[in-house]
Amino acid sequence: MNAPVLAVDVGGTKFAVALIAADGTILAQTLRSTPPDTDPDATYAPCADAIAEVLGTRDAVPETLDVGIGSAGPIDTRSGTVSPVNIAAWRGYPLVASVRDTLVGLGVREPRIRLAGDGHCIALGEHWLGAGRDVDTMVGMVISTGIGAGAVMNNRLLTGSTGNAVHIGHTSVNAFGEVCACGSVGCVEQYARGPKMVETALARGWAGGTDAKALCDAARGGDALAREVIDDAMRYLAAGVAACAIYLDIDFFVVGGGVSHAGDVIFEPLRRHLRRFTVLHFVRDLTVVPAELQNAGLVGAASLGLSLSGRGPLAAEPAS
Repeated sequence: MNAPVLAVDVGGTKFAVALIAADGTILAQTLRSTPPDTDPDATYAPCADAIAEVLGTRDAVPETLDVGIGSAGPIDTRSGTVSPVNIAAWRGYPLVASVRDTLVGLGVREPRIRLAGDGHCIALGEHWLGAGRDVDTMVGMVISTGIGAGAVMNNRLLTGSTGNAVHIGHTSVNAFGEVCACGSVGCVEQYARGPKMVETALARGWAGGTDAKALCDAARGGDALAREVIDDAMRYLAAGVAACAIYLDIDFFVVGGGVSHAGDVIFEPLRRHLRRFTVLHFVRDLTVVPAELQNAGLVGAASLGLSLSGRGPLAAEPAS
């Protein structure tokens, strides 16, 4: 079967939708902004528009279509619902049913859909065509406005009971820390996500900008305060990564997302702090490398879709 799959990537700031061939080639792609809406269906509407636009690039709408969806979480793969921390209108939102209804309305008689977390899809994308393409077991991470992750173990996606396995961003690394947006205390995301690092720097008197890129640029230029803030954040992230490595006995991590593009400004302190936390023999040689793909989430969602028909690099059944 050479039919393309539909890939849908749902985030707090954008919906990305693409038709992707079995070899990973993107045939058509479009983006829509995620609206700051309080109505669940109005929030979904731009996603439906994006799906219609992408399918409209084909000569005819296919009768059958395999679909992979990656969504910010938490998610529930059993019910096909999502409750992203960064999309306030969606709490238990039936995303799979909504996408199915959209496709049926466009003339697709038999859509088959598989849902995963956006961190899982980033891991899948890097496992298929990115920095993890030569390994069968790895964790993929994203450091951006939030911190997400997913794991592939022996070429199978590790999903967990509800699809939320390996949620590093909401691993508590400070039992006496700040309350996170998720409601827990001391989450990695509270310290190491891009906007939080900027907030911390501004509170300490830094006046070099308002975004994580400016902070990383300042650190690269020798700004002592910027370096100190990033160093502290990477210590928290290293604690979360080390905990994940110990729990899963995985020694290969791929790190992507906007903040990771800063290069050694991020990776040097992360790797240095990791050495303090990875003292057990089976995690002592942990490898942490930058992601290679700019669109790993979409590529990973395509990998999900391909797995429905036994195509692509991912085993059809997840590891739970």
